[in-house]
Amino acid sequence: MFANLKGLFSPSNKDLRKRILFTLACLAIFALGTNIVVPGAKQITRNLGFLELLNLMSGGSLKSFSIFALGVMPYITASIVTQFLQMDILPYFKELKEQGATGRQKINRINRYLGIFFAFLQGYVFSIAFLGNGGAFEVMKSAIFLTAGTAFLLWLGDEITKKGIGNGVSLIIMAGIVNTLPKTFITAFQELVLGSAFSTWSGIILFVIFVVVYIAIIIGVIYMQMAERRVPIQYSNRTQSSYGGEKSFIPIKLNTASVMPVIFASAIIGIPSLIAEFLKNEGFKNFIDKYISYTTYTGFLLYMVLIFLFGYFWTLLELNPDEMAENLDKSRSYVPGITPGEKTSEYLKYVIVRLTVVGTLGLMFIAALPILFSKVSNLSSSVTIGGTGLLIVVGVALETYKQLESSIVSRSYSGSRKRRRR
Repeated sequence: MFANLKGLFSPSNKDLRKRILFTLACLAIFALGTNIVVPGAKQITRNLGFLELLNLMSGGSLKSFSIFALGVMPYITASIVTQFLQMDILPYFKELKEQGATGRQKINRINRYLGIFFAFLQGYVFSIAFLGNGGAFEVMKSAIFLTAGTAFLLWLGDEITKKGIGNGVSLIIMAGIVNTLPKTFITAFQELVLGSAFSTWSGIILFVIFVVVYIAIIIGVIYMQMAERRVPIQYSNRTQSSYGGEKSFIPIKLNTASVMPVIFASAIIGIPSLIAEFLKNEGFKNFIDKYISYTTYTGFLLYMVLIFLFGYFWTLLELNPDEMAENLDKSRSYVPGITPGEKTSEYLKYVIVRLTVVGTLGLMFIAALPILFSKVSNLSSSVTIGGTGLLIVVGVALETYKQLESSIVSRSYSGSRKRRRR
């Protein structure tokens, strides 16, 4: 799998190595910023509930209330909003979608401005909820610091995209999650091996089991992210033996929606909790903690149902069977044995729905693992198994690897062509 990466150390790929070093330097700046606390703020000691996902994606910054506490989540929220608006909700956004590269640039610019606006709103609400009895000036100052932190991360992500490797925003999210992994294993070792709850040898065995299970889950997530159903297609203007007998196909991923259903479900579950923190209503907060929080049985069930519904909805949003069938007609291609047009659309929908059910059930299992682990384990909340973070890390790591591999292969191909010409 990593054979093509050997060319990374070739003299011809010196500029690529510089891009990698630049990316690592930017991610180091992000890691440093996660330890700079907002002036006047203190570390949050209570359980964050649904905000644990935001805390994880920002590298633990929300828990320490650092200047990067919001991370790039406001930008992600803005991207989700504009993506919904492209579904014939606002004609302007639908027109931008149809404009190709020019439209995407305009949408990206809108996402950044809208992300800064969301960052200020979230920063203001979080400042009121977690700063205690801070005055209006302290709350506003904290909100401005948090907004500036998000704006800086968006700029840093753009620099990684331009001068580094891959999608800068995705790499920042991955770096935030990876930043918390050492603490997870250190805490697990301290509590299992060095703690008084178990004997030394029992603790060592349990810690080894913990590590093995963690690695097994990572391998399972990799297979889940790479798994796809290949629907064969045939072009009417090509013979079966064209292009060396290579067959064309439509790749449909097992988990097309990736982590978006979990983010949606966490946001829906978390809105009542955030309102309760903002209103400071003890009765409403107790009701949320008892019935809505996903650590309770009813909240957990609601959380799983929302993940399934959002997974189904988001996949059909990303993979529209009618549009796919129409594109096949335009390219003069068809699925062998299926009549073009409506029958092809029905067949693709059948395939997509079956894959979505399996993929979403797997996503539900991964999202449920940390919650179930916390129920059966006496370890601290910072020690978890599975979860959305692994999905994000694996997905971004695989995408970055593919980009590096593609760049190295294209460079080696170009180099071989130049040598042949000489």
